[in-house]
Amino acid sequence: MKLYELKAIAKRLNTFTFISRARRIEDNTIELVFDKSDSYFFNMTRGHSFIYKAPSQRPLQGYNAPFDNLLHSLVSASRLLDVSVPDNDRILRLKLAPKSSYKDKVIYLQLEFTGKNTNAILIDENEVIIEALRHIDAESSFRVIRPGIELLPVPRRVLSPDNTTDIHTQNDTVGTQHPTDIDTVLIEKYKEVQAKKLSEMKKQKLSSVSKKIKKLSQLLAKLPNEEKLEEEEKKQKKYGNLILANLYQIKPYDTKLNTFDFEGHEISIKLPKNIKVNRMSDYFFNLAKRAKNKAKNIHIEKENLQSKKAFYNNIYYALEQAKEPYELELLVPKRAKSQRKKEKLKEGELFWIEDYKVMVGRNANENQKLLSLAKGNDIWMHTREIPGSHVIIRTDKQNLPESVLQAAAKLCVDFSTDQPGNYLVDYTKRKFVKVQEGSNVEYDKYQTLAVLKEGVEIRE
Repeated sequence: MKLYELKAIAKRLNTFTFISRARRIEDNTIELVFDKSDSYFFNMTRGHSFIYKAPSQRPLQGYNAPFDNLLHSLVSASRLLDVSVPDNDRILRLKLAPKSSYKDKVIYLQLEFTGKNTNAILIDENEVIIEALRHIDAESSFRVIRPGIELLPVPRRVLSPDNTTDIHTQNDTVGTQHPTDIDTVLIEKYKEVQAKKLSEMKKQKLSSVSKKIKKLSQLLAKLPNEEKLEEEEKKQKKYGNLILANLYQIKPYDTKLNTFDFEGHEISIKLPKNIKVNRMSDYFFNLAKRAKNKAKNIHIEKENLQSKKAFYNNIYYALEQAKEPYELELLVPKRAKSQRKKEKLKEGELFWIEDYKVMVGRNANENQKLLSLAKGNDIWMHTREIPGSHVIIRTDKQNLPESVLQAAAKLCVDFSTDQPGNYLVDYTKRKFVKVQEGSNVEYDKYQTLAVLKEGVEIRE
C-alpha cells in the first residue's frame, strides 16, 4: 500500500460514524461495513496486501477463530471515533467504541500493510494486544504478536517521495485519471482483482473437473463389449466341460491340456496354477459365470458411468458461466482443512454451504440412496418437471438461511441441466416426500424457488 492511498482512505473512512458489521470473508480478507451501506475490504495477504471497495460478499466458509469472534463482538456495531495513519507509516488505525462496553471503552483495530509481517491486530487503549489475525512468536521476530502482550511500534522505514505524496497531488502513480475520489480507485481495484482471481480460479477448477471427465471417459472406453462377454462365457464353459471329460489324463504337474473339442478339432487349454486337478473344471465354470454376470450387468455400469460423466459435464459448463469466485468455490470447493469437511460421500457429491452439509445425487441410483439416508427434517430439492439431481440439505432440525436455500437450488439446476433458462426448484422436508418407484417421488407441503441459469457463448 502507498502512503498517499492510506491517507486518502483514512480521510474517506472518517466520514462514517459507525461500523455495522465486521467479519472475515476469506482466509486473509476482512470486510468492514460502514453505516450499514458501504463495504470496504482489507486483504491482509503477506507481501500482497491491498484495500478495495465492493458490494457486501458472502464468506466462502464460516470463520470461528478467537480473532473472528472478537472481531464480531468488539468491532461490529461499534462507533467509529477516528481513522488515522500513525507516524505516516504503513498502518491504518481505527479507533472504536464497542457497543458491548458498559462504560466508555476504547479499542483499536490496527491494519498493518508491512510486507511479510502484514497483520490485523485488535488493541486496547493501553496498547496491549487483545487478539490478532496472525500470531508471531519471538523466534520469528523481535515484535511478538500475542494476546496480552504490549504491542511494539512497527520499525520505521525510509519512504520515497512517491510514497509520501498525498493522493490529491499525485497524477502518475495510480493511472492517468486524477484520483480525487478514493472510492473510484478502490472500486477499480476490486474489478481488477476480481477479474484476475476469477480467471485463475476458473482455470484451476475447470482443469480439476476436466480430469474427472477424462477419467470417466477412459473407464467407459475400457468397458468390455456385451457380445464379447457372452463369447467369453461360452469359451470358459467349454473349457470346463473339456476338463471334466479329460480329467483322467491330467497330471498334477501339467501346465496345459492338449486334446480335441466336441467337434473333433485340436485344442490346447492352459491350466491354472496351484489348483488341484479335481477342482480345475470349477475354476473355468466360475470364469464362465463371472462373464455371464458381467454381460448381464454391463449396461448398468455403463449407465452409471455415463450419468456421472453428464453430471461433471454440467459442472464444467456451470464453471464456464460463473461470474464470481463464490460460485466457483461452491461448485468445486477447495480441499477442506478440518477433518469434518474431509468427510467423503460414498454415493453422491458432497458440498458445504455456509457450514451446512449438502448432498447431490449424480444418477438415479444415487438419488435413491440419498432419499434413504435423509432424515425427516432434512430438506429435499428437485427441479420441477425435468429429470435431474436430487438435493438433500442436512438441517439438524435448524431453520435454514435463505442464502443456503438459494445456493442449493442453483446447485440443483446446474447439476440437472446445461441448458440456460428459468427453472423452478421445489423443496420440502424429507418426511413429506413419498418414494414411488426407484427415485421417482411424490411430495407435498412444498415451496418453490425460481433460478435463472444464464447462457454464455463459450462453446464452439
